[in-house]
Amino acid sequence: MEKKKKGGFRETIVLLVMGVGIALLLQAFVVGSFYIPSESMENTLQVNDRVFVNKLAGAPERGDIVVFKGWNGEDTIKRVIGVGGDKVVCCDSKKRITINGKPLEESSYLFPEDFPSGDKFDVTVPAGKLWLMGDHRSASADARSHMEEPGKGFIGVDAVVGTAVVRYWPLSRGMIFTKPESFAKVK
Repeated sequence: MEKKKKGGFRETIVLLVMGVGIALLLQAFVVGSFYIPSESMENTLQVNDRVFVNKLAGAPERGDIVVFKGWNGEDTIKRVIGVGGDKVVCCDSKKRITINGKPLEESSYLFPEDFPSGDKFDVTVPAGKLWLMGDHRSASADARSHMEEPGKGFIGVDAVVGTAVVRYWPLSRGMIFTKPESFAKVK
């Protein structure tokens, strides 16, 4: 009878260790949890929100919200506005950002009463790079703030940690992220 108790205890310990190991592997290679430290993505993401990021999502696309190793080397979260080959310009006569000549309707995610950009720019995104901007443009130190640096504000696709898929905290604001429709019109 004593042998049976020892076997059950060992089995429990082995299962516990395996569970922790699997959780650590998932965290390292599949899904990550990230904390939002600033107001640069408001109202989509508020300070202290937490999101799950899919690390296996593949190449980022226009409209995705991504976590990446930022301009200062820290994990940063922004929205993909342009991908390799895109010509991103601010602004047209109606003060909208255009991508490849198509105006971007950003009202579904841009911070209320904010504007697409206080800075004018006209960039062509190099292959393998991204043009990233926060949703609260007047409070976001994004690609526009780094245009004078050696990388000209672009971030390499290889710097992307993953794509944000869901806001899970706070529970009252839980949300699955989808691409805004306006990006579907850009070719």
